[in-house]
Amino acid sequence: MTNPLARPAPASTTLFSPPQINSVDDTGLSALWLQDLTLKILYSQGYMSGFKIAELIALPFAGVTDGILEALKREKMLEVKSSQGGLGEGAYTYGITGAGITRAREALERSQYAGPAPVPFEIYNEAIRRQKTGRMTVTSRTMRQLLSQLVLSESTFQRLGPALNSGTSIFMYGPPGNGKTSVARAFGNLVLSQGMYIPYALYLDGQVIKVYDQVSHRLAPDAEKPSASSTGNLRTSQRRDPRWVKIRRPFIVVGGELTLEGLDLVYDEVHKFYEAPFQVKANGGILLIDDFGRQQVRPRDLLNRWIVPLENRVDFLTLHNGRKVEVPFDVLIVFSTNLPPKDLVDEAFLRRLRHKIEIGDPSYEEYREIFKRVAQDKKVEYSDQGLAYLLQEWYIKRNRKLRASHPRDLCDQILDIASYLAVPPTMSRDMLDRAALAYFVDI
Repeated sequence: MTNPLARPAPASTTLFSPPQINSVDDTGLSALWLQDLTLKILYSQGYMSGFKIAELIALPFAGVTDGILEALKREKMLEVKSSQGGLGEGAYTYGITGAGITRAREALERSQYAGPAPVPFEIYNEAIRRQKTGRMTVTSRTMRQLLSQLVLSESTFQRLGPALNSGTSIFMYGPPGNGKTSVARAFGNLVLSQGMYIPYALYLDGQVIKVYDQVSHRLAPDAEKPSASSTGNLRTSQRRDPRWVKIRRPFIVVGGELTLEGLDLVYDEVHKFYEAPFQVKANGGILLIDDFGRQQVRPRDLLNRWIVPLENRVDFLTLHNGRKVEVPFDVLIVFSTNLPPKDLVDEAFLRRLRHKIEIGDPSYEEYREIFKRVAQDKKVEYSDQGLAYLLQEWYIKRNRKLRASHPRDLCDQILDIASYLAVPPTMSRDMLDRAALAYFVDI
């Protein structure tokens, strides 16, 4: 996809597109492994057509799934239960036999994974390298469009563009409620406008690693979902490997729930397959670590975990048998914290973070601009006199700091109060006093 706000930089790598797949050999997986996968699906789901089986294992019917089914029929692991004349073998209904059930159970003891056929790990690594986010750069004009909904100081604004272009790491700090997360999400909107391919799952040393996550990943508008027509067309000579799905580049947010264990392969002892960690799911996009410093793990330990990926752009993951594997780290990682940097890390650690940007409190003029925009958006009648009263009575006299989130929250309070009183939402002194009294807490 072409992003109208981004200016592509010269690419040093060839863009990736899933290759044609016309035979079992093209999958990079053994025929026996694919037969076991097919039997596990039939064991759990019962009778189904050849086209449906092809769709569930995400492989073309012609030349691939048909061969798998034929081999299983010869070995009497499955049988044809019914057929519809003239529609071909893909329309046959298949059922698992007693021998097939025995083999399926043996396969399920090794791994209960029964989904789209995985892609070999080394093929995934090459695909990520060829879809590097480094192709995208932004200019000052782009940034003004991207952050048009936010009110930021000019000095802060001018530091954000180079940070985004770096594609490496950003450390945003400052008091809560001033837009750090909003800035990161604006970055995410830019990244989300581009598409990339990821596999549903990976295959490594006989193990399966799930990558595609319906919660973390969003399908690209032009994503092709494998169907009976795409996997079953016997005459299709050029067809994309259905094991890959086209998504919007990821924008993944983690907060206080982040642990060191969550940054490595997560092995499910019951189902006997892996879940990819956050940074692998975020490959090609942005990983936002929100509320950095409030995780259960010490900030120093968390940053230690990022040293190699941030400096070398590769990460190392560990299988449950102890083997370490290398995976590309093509992630813009954004740390966002409300805590003072000196309370989190020392200078040596901060030096490894490429861009450090403070998102400070708004000035009075910036606060006024935010309030005007919010009031207009929420249909609250704006008043300069009302704002002056609010600032004097609830900020200056009480030595309260301005926060960029206050106008939104105060306008919401006004709407609630106005609805209760059955009066128009305005910035009258009485309404502002009621809203502020209900919102502010002196700590």
